[in-house]
Amino acid sequence: MYINFESLECWKACNELKTFIRLNVLSKLPASEKYQLHSQILRASRSFTANIAEGWGRYHYKENIKFLLFARGSIAEVLDHSLEALNWNYINSNTLEEIRKLIEKSTKLVNGYIRYLRNKENTN
Repeated sequence: MYINFESLECWKACNELKTFIRLNVLSKLPASEKYQLHSQILRASRSFTANIAEGWGRYHYKENIKFLLFARGSIAEVLDHSLEALNWNYINSNTLEEIRKLIEKSTKLVNGYIRYLRNKENTN
């Protein structure tokens, strides 16, 4: 079993995505977006790792899965906000492409962990 949530591959991938967002998107947004897009992207990107951690801490399969689904939703939200940033020319298409790659990796790992937990739940 995992020592803590930091050892989960899905948490590591989401943390990498969160860091990329902070360094390559949030820093590009204008001051006029501080309480709008900036705030929304920041909260959503913090949410995926926080939900993975909270689910891990619950120690029950169903609750853990519920929080992983919340994390997956926040990952999708960041993509939507990134598309908005591209539409307003706050980021370029290369940055969006990197975000898409990190989102795909994160989503696959979250989905894999959900499958793992569902299988464990059904065998116990």
